Amino acid sequence: MTSLKSVTREGKQTKSVLNQLRNEGKIPAVVYGFGAENTSVHVEEKEFTKVIREVGRNGVIDLDVDSQTVKVMVSDYQINPLKNQITHIDFLAINMKAELTVDVTVTVTGESAGAAEGGVVQQPLFTVSVTATPDEIPETIEVDVTSLNIGDSISVGDLRTGRNFTINNEDDETVVSVVPPTVEEEPETNEDAEGEAAEGAEESTEAADSTEENTEEKAE
Repeated sequence: MTSLKSVTREGKQTKSVLNQLRNEGKIPAVVYGFGAENTSVHVEEKEFTKVIREVGRNGVIDLDVDSQTVKVMVSDYQINPLKNQITHIDFLAINMKAELTVDVTVTVTGESAGAAEGGVVQQPLFTVSVTATPDEIPETIEVDVTSLNIGDSISVGDLRTGRNFTINNEDDETVVSVVPPTVEEEPETNEDAEGEAAEGAEESTEAADSTEENTEEKAE
């Protein structure tokens, strides 16, 4: 289990105090949940980044809180998009024997046989809802598309076999498919355009001649 040290935040947490922590390379956070009182802490940004890369978004972390180890998951976090910086983390204390429901990323692997023939691989479903005990939650669900030909697809129902977790999505939801290539109509060439223009001009001339003849007949 990957561990992470936190430091309890004391006193009034004003905006200036929180910004000072962030400027020092620390991330304000809160710990709550199973068997834990709501506690304001901060963690080192570099250490948190290292840990989350190791365990993944749904991984279990041994968080050191006031010299006690609390098993937590990252429930939520906020990011400053301008600085690309994590500004706050919610750590959820968990019961390792109780099931949780989380979103898990679906990762497509392999080169499909249909793609080699010009087909296009489409992935309409990038995450699925999973229920499992914390130690059975996968970091990602890999879907191998190597055997898929044009017209083939893989649905949620195809992913259920041999899993230690429950996928909550409907069986008929398409995860990935290989569709025929889109055939684009060739643009009209200059020669075609000129031919149509000439044909139109000819028709206009004939119409004009016909009108002139009718006018002459009425005059007679």
